[in-house]
Amino acid sequence: MATPNGIYRNGGGVPKGGSSSIKVERPFALNSNVKSSNNKSKLTTSTSNLRRSSPGSLCGGGNTTIKDDAGVPGRVRVAVRLRPRNGEEMVADADFADCVELQPELKRLKLRKNNWDSDTFEFDEVLTEFASQKRVYEVVAKPVVESVLEGYNGTVMAYGQTGTGKTFTLGRLGEEDTAARGIMVRAMEDILADVSPEVDSVSVSYLQLYMETIQDLLDPSNDNISIVEDPRTGDVSLPGATLVDIRDQHSFIELLSLGEAHRFAANTKMNTESSRSHAILMVNVRRSVKGREAAISSENGNTSHLVKNSKPGVVRKGKLVVVDLAGSERIDKSGSEGHTLEEAKSINLSLSALGKCINALAENSPHVPVRDSKLTRLLRDSFGGTARTSLIVTIGPSPRHRGETSSTIMFGQRAMKVENMVKIKEEFDYKSLSRRLDIQLDRLIAEHERQQKVFRDELEKIAAEAEDRVSVAERKYSEALENERLQHQKDYKESIKKLEEQWALNQQKRDKENKDLEASRAGPSAAASEEIAELKQLLQSEINSRKAAEQETNTVKAQLAQWKRSEAAGNAEILKLRKMLEEEAHQKEKLEEEITILRSQLLQLSYEADETRRGLDKGGSGNDFTGLDSLVSQVRQSQLNESGNGQKGSIAKLFEQVGLQKILTLLESEDADVRIHAVKVVANLAAEEANQEKIVEAGGLTSLLMLLRSSEDEMIRRVAAGAIANLAMNETNQELIMSQGGISLLSITASDADDPQTLRMVAGAIANLCGNDKLQTKLRAEGGIKALLGMVRCAHPDVLAQVARGIANFAKCESRAATQGSKSGKSLLIDDGALPWIVQNANNEASPIRRHIELALCHLAQHEVNVKDMISGGALWELVRISRDCSRADIRTLAHRTLTSSPIFQAELRRLRIDC
Repeated sequence: MATPNGIYRNGGGVPKGGSSSIKVERPFALNSNVKSSNNKSKLTTSTSNLRRSSPGSLCGGGNTTIKDDAGVPGRVRVAVRLRPRNGEEMVADADFADCVELQPELKRLKLRKNNWDSDTFEFDEVLTEFASQKRVYEVVAKPVVESVLEGYNGTVMAYGQTGTGKTFTLGRLGEEDTAARGIMVRAMEDILADVSPEVDSVSVSYLQLYMETIQDLLDPSNDNISIVEDPRTGDVSLPGATLVDIRDQHSFIELLSLGEAHRFAANTKMNTESSRSHAILMVNVRRSVKGREAAISSENGNTSHLVKNSKPGVVRKGKLVVVDLAGSERIDKSGSEGHTLEEAKSINLSLSALGKCINALAENSPHVPVRDSKLTRLLRDSFGGTARTSLIVTIGPSPRHRGETSSTIMFGQRAMKVENMVKIKEEFDYKSLSRRLDIQLDRLIAEHERQQKVFRDELEKIAAEAEDRVSVAERKYSEALENERLQHQKDYKESIKKLEEQWALNQQKRDKENKDLEASRAGPSAAASEEIAELKQLLQSEINSRKAAEQETNTVKAQLAQWKRSEAAGNAEILKLRKMLEEEAHQKEKLEEEITILRSQLLQLSYEADETRRGLDKGGSGNDFTGLDSLVSQVRQSQLNESGNGQKGSIAKLFEQVGLQKILTLLESEDADVRIHAVKVVANLAAEEANQEKIVEAGGLTSLLMLLRSSEDEMIRRVAAGAIANLAMNETNQELIMSQGGISLLSITASDADDPQTLRMVAGAIANLCGNDKLQTKLRAEGGIKALLGMVRCAHPDVLAQVARGIANFAKCESRAATQGSKSGKSLLIDDGALPWIVQNANNEASPIRRHIELALCHLAQHEVNVKDMISGGALWELVRISRDCSRADIRTLAHRTLTSSPIFQAELRRLRIDC
């Protein structure tokens, strides 16, 4: 809310875009932030009055003390900047000389008492009214920013009378004129250029101290933020402040605009837009220092595949604090009254408390009144603490304000006597190690469960086959036995029937013979003998039949015994299978014991991590990482820029003098050297977007494709492919390239070339074409995807990065087309066999390759038609890793949303007992 006499700066409006952080993907290129090697930018120190340890120090505890270049604790560096006369002073003080005289070459300032006498003061830097904003940043803030990037705390603060240019020096956005950008914008530009978005993070808070109340400039409703001090280390933090992640310069400028709109300002006699609060910008930089990986050797001498990368990395945390103090003012000069008067009293009280603390530190006083003001509590680390501090005092030239100018100069002189013990902030990155071990443990458990399931299925299959064989044997035996029994029963009945018939016939014969015997009473003895012989023969036949029946019965009994032996062999096989099942159960118990050991090792690692952290918190005198030196390479960016601008200038001059048509004519020259130089000129011209349309209209694209088709010179083909890649960044040119058979020529060139640079140019051109939604089907039909996958044989990181970018572009266009309903069916990338390579390189060490592959996997997994192929191809594990361990929050969120929104993925994760 606004005060009765005050207004919001810039009208109090909220800039378009709000306070949300805008995260964009930085292109893969060389780091553009090159640290200057100028010795003048380094911190200078004083060799006297060293503050080794003082009870009045405003600093908290730290990990390790790092001395500056001179080998002594770092002193607060102070620069003075003179504001030029404004319009009012030119009229009112036209007849009076300036009250100050600057000697920048000697770093001195003279404050005139009268026309004959003056006082001389020396500072670390003296900046005239003609000093540029860039010069001010390089001598005041850039050394502090470089220290923050190396893991130290740093402070840049502006002090001076109201209207002398503090806000202009620190907070000028420079939206209309980039040369007018202040220290805040330039510092963030250097920080973003030096950090890596994949592993590092940058977050900011923007606050104001108004009437002894800390208010959030990014959230005006949060108007009473408390200060929290760590009782162990003394570090000061503001947990209630809004913390916004920053990925690009544009979003940071939007946040500054939002904060400036909410800052209190008022119109006084001294300044038409006077700041009525102290503005504080806090930038937290978190950088990862990759640790060494260690493996644990097993008993047989081989490296264990269960525990790897058990040593955590190191994280360096630096904090940059930029303080725009409200200007000190005299009530009689500013004309403040009412609520504005109360604001002025609060400002002067807080500045007075800051001056008392600096006086106490400069005089080595045993007591420093830190708690007299919230401003001094917030700055306790900046003066006498562990931060590297630069102070810029701003003054005006008018002799009417000589008293205020003198007070400001004396404040800077006292601040130069304050010394800080600069300390680096390092800690172990246990969270990343824990995530890796969790994923590895989940994978081992899932693999164990899969092996158990396979074993159970195999065992059940063997048991089922054995039961089938036993049942078939028993059935056959029963059927054979029953058939034999029925056959013997039938034979027995037939034999009995025959015997009964024969006995009946014999009985009839005997009756007849008896009758004949009785009738005749006598008969020849020969007939009786024949009848007896016939009866004996019949009896012998019956005996033989009975013996045959007994033999058949014995045969059946032998077969029955054989079937019983077969049954016994089947039972023995079943016992053998049961023994195998018991052995596998024993193996399962051993595996479960191994998993228990792994879990205990994980608990042991966590315990050791806690012990190490406690040791670091107690003082960290035994820390082995204090000797790590920064590996940041320093090159001269200005020389590179001058050489690059000179080459572009010469090519532009050649283009104007000779003409594009003449240059294109030289592409058909019979002299090989002339053709090489001509195609290089065309490639350099094609790198500029303004020249691309002219080159295409003049027939340059056709000439380049002809060179690619007919030339056998490797250099010409490489440069021509690079020029086509530049032209392929335009959508209109992409359709022309496809219509003239460009993708077929690029595919042929990719299959014939072995040079990595040529393959990189060809892969870049195809990757640009993959980003066009209209050309997807035609590009695939003419062999574009096959050509991309064929170039992975080179194994050069730059070539693989372009291949990964092309696959990511193609997958993104496919995903968009499927969402809009213009495409259905499985992904063309999966049909062409790209999935195994994608899965293999999803965790590649090169960040450009890994980032594009992770995006491609997320886009492929967004459609259910691809999910089963991705699960069978092993992509599910990589998606789980991306959702947990990816350094980029947007990719990690996309992977998590994809896994949770797919029913097939969810079913597989539940089967594997994995939480996502």
